[in-house]
Amino acid sequence: MVKTNMYYEDNRDLEHDVQELSVELLGMPMRFLTDAGVFSKSAIDYGSRVLLDNFQPIGQTLLDVGCGYGPIGLTLSKKYKMPATLSDVNTRALDLAEKNAVKNAVTADFVISDSYSAINGQFDNIVTNPPIRAGKEVVHEILCGAYEHLTVGGQLLAVLQKKQGAPSAQKKMTEVFGNCEIVARNKGYYILRSVKST
Repeated sequence: MVKTNMYYEDNRDLEHDVQELSVELLGMPMRFLTDAGVFSKSAIDYGSRVLLDNFQPIGQTLLDVGCGYGPIGLTLSKKYKMPATLSDVNTRALDLAEKNAVKNAVTADFVISDSYSAINGQFDNIVTNPPIRAGKEVVHEILCGAYEHLTVGGQLLAVLQKKQGAPSAQKKMTEVFGNCEIVARNKGYYILRSVKST
């Protein structure tokens, strides 16, 4: 397979272009190293910010699927003092997330995983800004696979743009969970939330 520089692939061979972002998220100063071949390397993605602003924690544990360099999972872990697991198929992104955990004084676990293939256990909260450009099948796999990795009463929170599949994602989450609410709409981004009831 020909490698591209798409963030949803394992791009460890790309040339580096390391930058550091200093931002405020959830009222906290946060610092993130980014690099070529990772999602939204020049700024925190607006959808990620909307998800962060609309997250209400349940229980104690957190899984960030497709974490990239870690802005969602690390910020939520720090804000809510919540043990976090961050996963991504992109080893470069995951390496950055580990470094960013140190930079932001967050303790977390990191797992190289294609969707949930290497994820063990269950979590009270699963969050994702799914890789839209990887295709609908991959996105729906992330949304559907959350069910078996959630505790009863646990929640899945996902951010998608309306024009990039939020309505079909909402339909799919409703099929799997029996529920899906639109928690927020902001500049075309939808925050979708499903709860595992049984």
